[in-house]
Amino acid sequence: MIRAMREKLGKEIEQLTYELAVTLPQAIATAVEMGDLRENSEYKSALERQQFVQARLGQMHQRLNQLTQLANTEAPIDRVGLGSKVTVEDVTTGEPEEYTLVLAEMMDIDAGHISLASPLGRALKDRQVGDEVLLQLPTMRRKLRVTHLVTIHEQNVPG
Repeated sequence: MIRAMREKLGKEIEQLTYELAVTLPQAIATAVEMGDLRENSEYKSALERQQFVQARLGQMHQRLNQLTQLANTEAPIDRVGLGSKVTVEDVTTGEPEEYTLVLAEMMDIDAGHISLASPLGRALKDRQVGDEVLLQLPTMRRKLRVTHLVTIHEQNVPG
């Protein structure tokens, strides 16, 4: 999972770096050729995009650097944390649900990936099998019980 997160961040960094080094300079050069820069919307747009890409690149590099540290501190060996696959049961309905806790960049609700920073992720963090959590949603409250847990450490064990 950590490898997948690194790969995803790396791909975005690669795309943004290409845009910053190749695509945007071409767009700026084309806009400059159009003449008066004070009223040139293409030029202003390209400069704004360049600033956005530079800021996003800074964020991505920072996130990539933090990833290893996060993995070590946010992935406990016996409780729900980063990378954990957790099965919960709705105490009221008895319906099981399975989630994998990931960083926000990896969130994919359809695949059962929830952010560690989401309300459900925060409610499940540091819980163990048998623990119950009360999840306060805007329209209702849910009571969930942790029924199964596979931490990222157990997933990475060979064999």
